[in-house]
Amino acid sequence: MKILKTIQHIVPSPFVNMGPIKLRQPLPIEGLENVDPFLLLHHYGPYAISEFNNPFDLGPHPHRGFEPITLIFKGEQFHRDSLGNEMVVKAGGVQWTTAGRGIIHAEAPTKEFVKKGGDLEGIQLWLNLPAKDKMMAPNYQHLEYEQIPKVFSEDKKVQLNIVAGHQSEEIGLIKTQTEVNVFTAIADENGIMTIDIPQNHQSLIYLLEGEIIVNDLEVLKKGENQMITFNQDGKSIKFEAKNQSTILILSGKPINEKVTQYGPFVMNTQTEILEAMRDYNQGKMGYLY
Repeated sequence: MKILKTIQHIVPSPFVNMGPIKLRQPLPIEGLENVDPFLLLHHYGPYAISEFNNPFDLGPHPHRGFEPITLIFKGEQFHRDSLGNEMVVKAGGVQWTTAGRGIIHAEAPTKEFVKKGGDLEGIQLWLNLPAKDKMMAPNYQHLEYEQIPKVFSEDKKVQLNIVAGHQSEEIGLIKTQTEVNVFTAIADENGIMTIDIPQNHQSLIYLLEGEIIVNDLEVLKKGENQMITFNQDGKSIKFEAKNQSTILILSGKPINEKVTQYGPFVMNTQTEILEAMRDYNQGKMGYLY
């Protein structure tokens, strides 16, 4: 029998304003600064995108010192960056940007999607980089839904998508700088799955849609408590879907370093933040128009 991790925090996913965009932010939240190495979790949408309503058009902006990751659940987005990458990320797909010493990127629904209309929903994660890698060369990785390895529960009622890390015999195709697992799951009513998570990892489970029971103890339901974090004990997390549910599971080996953040820059010291601002203003992170 697999030993389940004990529950550390149970938190809601309150709405916050990010410019013209209203989205859910369960991390950071009062009393929970991060789940090291994960610094931020934004759940945006579903937005009904049309020619008359397109709030999620994020123009060129910089990043340094961490990895911004976008998981698309509904709709599609167009990514472009200062490395010259241009990519359409569709539902079920992933874009994984390693900002390193600096990158400028932009994200928006494609013109075709805006014209035809539809729902847009996604998750954006900020994954920290250790001090030794914060000034590494920037990089961009993209996976389509069909490329992502899948694991199924015995009754086939749960599909687990392995974006990064590994589960059972499946290994995610994203090359990571630190030891992390990034999984998404679609569970039908009464679907049950137990997921292996290393004991030393910090970990969380987040509910995008539906209702689930976690570790036979706590209920997550959209609009109420939507995220649970776990202690560094046990070696697994279990969930059971009360109805059709969409779930995000994250875990990672903690970096255990001081974090200094200012806007889109995540470094270790205030001096490094000032250097990032200077380098951006001097064009050292590239250009994107």
